Amino acid sequence: MKNIKIIICTTKDCKFPKDDIYVPLLLSANNINLNFKYKDNTGKNISSKNANYCELTGYYWAINNLDFDYLGLDHYRRLFTKTRFHFKNVDKAISGKDLDKILDKYDAILPKKRHYYIETNYSHYIHSHIKEPLDKTRDIIAKMYPDYLPYFDKVMNKRSAHMFNMFIFKKEIAVQYYEFLFNILFELETQIDITNYNKVEKRVYGYVSELLLDVFITKNNIKYKELPYIFVGSQNWFKKIFNFLKRKFKH
Repeated sequence: MKNIKIIICTTKDCKFPKDDIYVPLLLSANNINLNFKYKDNTGKNISSKNANYCELTGYYWAINNLDFDYLGLDHYRRLFTKTRFHFKNVDKAISGKDLDKILDKYDAILPKKRHYYIETNYSHYIHSHIKEPLDKTRDIIAKMYPDYLPYFDKVMNKRSAHMFNMFIFKKEIAVQYYEFLFNILFELETQIDITNYNKVEKRVYGYVSELLLDVFITKNNIKYKELPYIFVGSQNWFKKIFNFLKRKFKH
């Protein structure tokens, strides 16, 4: 069986899948006192950036501290599953046995796309978040990765994307994406000032990275399979819609 590791990024203790492929990883571990085997402030890490990088501190940690043939990124509230309609049931997360078969045919697994229909990925972002970081990201790609620029523009003009920073990659692809992603985001840090951003907008590098995933996938013609995902726990849809509209009209 393949050496598959899927880190489950979390900031709280909760129920996790029992399969050995899953690695519950405590994020922002400098600030949270919980007894976890794996924490993002050990080894080579950027745990101190968690408030701005979100689950990406987990990805950074995993690349540098885990042994794997395939690496995945999940969240404690969102987990890949084999079939749909398993909401809130963490035991329905996809098994290593099922992944082993799928990864015989594919180099990556991504979540089902999110569709916006009336907006492009770019317009949705700038109507929901501060515009400058995404525009600066384009400038950085133009200078650091010019071959990626047409694919960046293509993804920005689409009306759907693989969101949530969820994926499972073959090792060489995971490392390649890691280098591409953090080279861009670390440069972006030097070009924007987030001092006066509110708490939500300070998560900027996590937000930008969600759109960089498809840029990387498209440019490198990665062979992938889409899987559904479980959403664990309840959602306050009224609050989510209210906050979305609030951000949209503000920006």
